[in-house]
Amino acid sequence: MKASSLAALLAIGTAISTLTYLPAEAVERGGTLSFARYDGSKLIDPIYADRNPDIWMVGSLFSTLLATDPDTGNLVGSLAETFEVSPDGKTVTLTLRENLKFSDGSALTADDVLFSLGRARDPDLGPWAGLLSAISDVTADGRTITLSLESPDPALLSMLATFNTAIVSKKAFEAAPGSTDQEKSAALFAEGGPGLGSGPFFLSGFEQGTSMSFAANEHYWKNGEDGKPLPYVDGVSFEIIPDDATRVLKLVAGEVDIAEFIPFSRVAELDADPAINMNLYPSTRIIYSPINTRETRADGSPNPLADKRVRQAINYATNKEALIGLVLQGAGKPMSTSVMSSATRLAVDLSPLYGYDLDKAKSLAAEAGLKPGTEITLTTLAGSSDDATVFAALQQMWSAIGITLVAEQVDGATRGAKNRSGEFDIHTYGWVDDVNDPSQVTGWLGYYPTRKAVGTGWNNAEFNGLYEASSSEMDPEKRADQYRQMQEIYAEAAPLLFMYETPFAVAVSGKVNGYIQTPLGNNIFENVSLDR
Repeated sequence: MKASSLAALLAIGTAISTLTYLPAEAVERGGTLSFARYDGSKLIDPIYADRNPDIWMVGSLFSTLLATDPDTGNLVGSLAETFEVSPDGKTVTLTLRENLKFSDGSALTADDVLFSLGRARDPDLGPWAGLLSAISDVTADGRTITLSLESPDPALLSMLATFNTAIVSKKAFEAAPGSTDQEKSAALFAEGGPGLGSGPFFLSGFEQGTSMSFAANEHYWKNGEDGKPLPYVDGVSFEIIPDDATRVLKLVAGEVDIAEFIPFSRVAELDADPAINMNLYPSTRIIYSPINTRETRADGSPNPLADKRVRQAINYATNKEALIGLVLQGAGKPMSTSVMSSATRLAVDLSPLYGYDLDKAKSLAAEAGLKPGTEITLTTLAGSSDDATVFAALQQMWSAIGITLVAEQVDGATRGAKNRSGEFDIHTYGWVDDVNDPSQVTGWLGYYPTRKAVGTGWNNAEFNGLYEASSSEMDPEKRADQYRQMQEIYAEAAPLLFMYETPFAVAVSGKVNGYIQTPLGNNIFENVSLDR
């Protein structure tokens, strides 16, 4: 898939990057895929994974009860062959497939599901337990799993297709050395081996910060296009290469088959190489800047950004297309909705979302009484060339409406602390969805009780009420309308500088077929085959 296909790809919206399956007779089995990663995994346990390099690998080692269809974005059965929700929304019933097995050949049963969901729901363990807070009880009768809910939860089915609810072997886990859940998890991950996993691969080797390897699970439940169990390849070998140039060099030299996070400055070059497919996968990654909307700054001085008209003005004064050209070399698009990416479910197209309009920006600034020379601080990450480019561009753009923009460079931890305390004017930030439901990103960016609307201090009673109502609304049309209203309210209030969406840039050798990266970032290897 060439980079020239970007516009078509990004227009897909909620659809996940389309899979192209080979005809059955053309699929070649065997071989080991070599993958160059920008960062290594630390612990690929469904409930403890909290970094993207861990989260994005969970699906290769562990299967979930439900899954997101790669062609439609709809929820489908995975380990569960059927599922239904009761009319009152308070009971979810799932039926497991017959003859499921873990990667060591042992049976995968309802007991393993109860054990795994019990871990996932335990607030004393992983950070994701809140995603399942509506569940009051989980029971089993043969292959039938019943989830009882305290109240209806329209996002719950999506959570059953999310990494933290993946199924692990109760027997293997309990037999692992260690006296606590964390110790057993760490021991299993360090050891590797086929006993724990339910996904298309199992962890067969691991060296922290250097390398990792997956081996094919011969007992995986899903069949390929040739009617035989997936995956097609014998395994995947990961090499951790933080340096962008080195990842590209190894790919071009044929030393690796796939390299991720290609610098956008190299996309055109690799796209022109006939031996490489330069993929720009649609993503839920958005780049934005939270704006402090409080009446006063942390030092007690009046905050000019508390006026909605000033926030709207700086959005209109920002040429997003120019930023995309400068930072992404054109490989992106302006945000088209306010509180999520266009690839997030229930996103509403509000484009142009504050399209560049300097006259309107000047008019709003004047209406708000913004004084020429008003100083605003943009907090950026020290050492980030992208942030430096964004600052230089905004400094020039905003001077036209009387703003003197100054930079404050800090490390990531300091930026996060400033966000939490409100000690900032505006700062750079970004987001990638972790779940296939808009509740997570909307709760983070706009719902005040979650984190003061991503630290902005924006507190809108109508928005908060809509979010709370949507959390138990089981009527899909009513819920979609609630999200439409939230996006419109958020756009009008402009508690963010809405900037741009970026794709996942992944360069793939021409001998690799079937690899995709989903809009959530998950690496999908089960359909990969190699021309040998």
